[in-house]
Amino acid sequence: MDGLNEYRTVRVADVLSDFRDLQYYITSAPTDPLHPEDYHTRGWAALRQCALDGQHILNCAADVTVPDPRGGEEEQMKAELKQVLLDAIARRHEAQKIWLRQAAAQRWVENREQVLQGGRPNSANRSQLRACDEQLRSELSQITDERVYRDYQASDVSLGRWTAEDPSLRAVQRWVRARPQTI
Repeated sequence: MDGLNEYRTVRVADVLSDFRDLQYYITSAPTDPLHPEDYHTRGWAALRQCALDGQHILNCAADVTVPDPRGGEEEQMKAELKQVLLDAIARRHEAQKIWLRQAAAQRWVENREQVLQGGRPNSANRSQLRACDEQLRSELSQITDERVYRDYQASDVSLGRWTAEDPSLRAVQRWVRARPQTI
């Protein structure tokens, strides 16, 4: 018995609160353009994929297999809390990546609307629209597991959160790989 289960419980609650907030933002984003001919454009396709990915990360099953540690009820609770923490951090991590992709796609929509100024794509604005697509590609390529993990570590520490037993990035990635997208 190490006396840290209270810290583990608070940590799980904090991470789940972050995840809940991210899910709200993800589900609030638009997925359909005003003009049907824009449906298959890069940014709108990204927004729809973000909505699907957000639903997947919310719906994927939790890993409830917990080793049966020796040491009684406190040790069992410790093992369960560590497993729940991995699940919560992995979900928050994936939701953050989705939200960052979504934010990039929403900037693409705004930039595209600014280029079009109520009009439609044509030869006069084609290069500007390509620049919007390139900007989106660039922003999406910068959203990496390493960056998201590092940013959350820094944020959690700056908020004074207890992070002593946070799972590694590799553990988070294994959790995600174990839950493939079925859509």
